[in-house]
Amino acid sequence: MSDTPFGFGLPPEEPENGDEGKKKDPAGGGQGSGGQSGNPFGANPFGFGGLPGMGGLGGPGGQGGADNPFAAMFGSLNPNDLGAAFQQLGQMLSYEGGPVNWDMAKQIARQVVAQGTADGTKDASVGPAERSAVEEAVRLADLWLDGVTSLPSGASTAVAWSRAEWVEATLPAWQQLVDPVAERVGTAMGDVLPEEMQAMAGPLIGMMRSMGGAMFGQQIGQAVGALAGEVVGSTDVGLPLGPAGRAALLPLNVEAFGKDLGVPSDEVRLYLALREAAHQRLFAHVPWLRAHLFGAVEGYARGIKVDTSKLEEAVGQLDPTHPEQLQEALQQGMFQPEDTPAQKAALARLETALALVEGWVDAVVHEAAKSRLTSADALRETLRRRRASGGPAEQTFATLIGLELRPRRLRDAARLWASLTDARGVDGRDGLWEHPDMLPTATDLDDPDGFVHREHLDFSEIDKMLGEAAKGDAPEDGDGKE
Repeated sequence: MSDTPFGFGLPPEEPENGDEGKKKDPAGGGQGSGGQSGNPFGANPFGFGGLPGMGGLGGPGGQGGADNPFAAMFGSLNPNDLGAAFQQLGQMLSYEGGPVNWDMAKQIARQVVAQGTADGTKDASVGPAERSAVEEAVRLADLWLDGVTSLPSGASTAVAWSRAEWVEATLPAWQQLVDPVAERVGTAMGDVLPEEMQAMAGPLIGMMRSMGGAMFGQQIGQAVGALAGEVVGSTDVGLPLGPAGRAALLPLNVEAFGKDLGVPSDEVRLYLALREAAHQRLFAHVPWLRAHLFGAVEGYARGIKVDTSKLEEAVGQLDPTHPEQLQEALQQGMFQPEDTPAQKAALARLETALALVEGWVDAVVHEAAKSRLTSADALRETLRRRRASGGPAEQTFATLIGLELRPRRLRDAARLWASLTDARGVDGRDGLWEHPDMLPTATDLDDPDGFVHREHLDFSEIDKMLGEAAKGDAPEDGDGKE
């Protein structure tokens, strides 16, 4: 679990080119005339720091820096930007949509992408040569996979995305994953006031929900934008984040991934294409799998509880002119998973499902690549460590929804799928995906040999028998007479 549940932390500091303007003067300035009120943002109700020409809001000449919780959205402003800044602020406070301001999330994610990654790499449009290389890699990957799995190709198209295109394509999936948690927060905000006060406090509750949606939007935008600089495809987190049937790689990030591995770039690209294409086969031809995984995330989210005592205290002390106090309360951590059997079961289901998906992909890709790519073993181990050690994708989920989507038993699941291949063949192994009740459980991962040699029910035959029984019970004519 993240130390800052749901990621309500402040954005990174901006360059310290306004330190002199942030020093306190003897009269209590610098942080604003309200600096003695206990508000860390001074008299500035939205924490914009010291905007040029606005000494009363943040002190003379101050630049805001780390004092600015919306720095990612507004950036460094000059007097000509103020109109646009306050227009955005008005839009934020008047937001009346769902629990997350997704328009804001998208805008901030695009801005984070435009800033480039820490190594100075800037996003760029994908050129024809890169696009052709990705298409060829996915085509070859699908050809190799045909010999090691009974599931047919699941990629109707192969695409090469820029980082900005990845943001655009994956936001709908992020919305499905994050909204359940954000909805619980929004509901809790309205429920903490006594019922007889809620009617009178309508405008305040509305403002709180707008601010909550804005804060979620801000943090999600930051996280998704940062993640766009590191993922190599659309399935890095083990979930289908992109549109169905579209195998995607990000050439810029694929190049960065293979930079220090000492492996030829075409082998890196092809190995990652194998993983992407294998995920696509699974999600395309196991129709219940997507709903099963997303449902497990939502089931876990339903068990998230809000510490209403902290929220009540925050609401009771909330000054409408200082809405940043709500962010401070949220940042202190009032969201926790319930320690109930149902919540533990939801987490176990999710972790097992992720391990089975990633383990199957790992086993199938290794089988396809081991005799064709000299670097197959090295690439496999690199990706296993990246996936199991809590890489950027897992950390992002931990920040956004308080949940680490980490396949903790990836190696156990991969060994089990490999043993199933030896014992039952490719068709017998892949046939287990026909129904969720046929899949191994967490207990089976502890005893893979026992599972491999156990007899399993054929659900397709059961469905056939039930269908025939239903036909036998049906009337033979329209009058209901036999």
